[in-house]
Amino acid sequence: MNAEDIMIRDVLTISPEDGIEKVAKILVETGISGLPVVNEDGKVVGIITEGDLVYQQKKLNIPAYLNFLDILVPLGREEFLEDLKKMTAFKVEDLMTKDVIMVGKKTNITEIATLMVENKINRVPVVDQEQRLLGIITRHDIIKHIYTD
Repeated sequence: MNAEDIMIRDVLTISPEDGIEKVAKILVETGISGLPVVNEDGKVVGIITEGDLVYQQKKLNIPAYLNFLDILVPLGREEFLEDLKKMTAFKVEDLMTKDVIMVGKKTNITEIATLMVENKINRVPVVDQEQRLLGIITRHDIIKHIYTD
């Protein structure tokens, strides 16, 4: 069984330029937990989830400083700046995950399940060779296929 056999073809998507409020509204109204982010060419450029929205509410940890020869050296500055950017994001592109794990339509379900488990992800976009979105597979889709068909 391949991705094209169980993928959802009618996928709700969001644009990188859209606002975070639009994402929240879609997720709440539809009951889904994440959306692929696609550009104007239909290519997957990211993914945004409930987890990303919740991330914005976490406590911001101020970086510690090390006093070295009377010079204050910040520790963890890059992580702090990335957290700050995500927590103050107004646009999807500032909050989305950019390194998206994607599969082709001929990818075996076992491989997809393995990717999901090993990477602790809930959904995988199915794309063509140019990374244009064809569909999406969620953990629910795999369970439904295995246990109800």
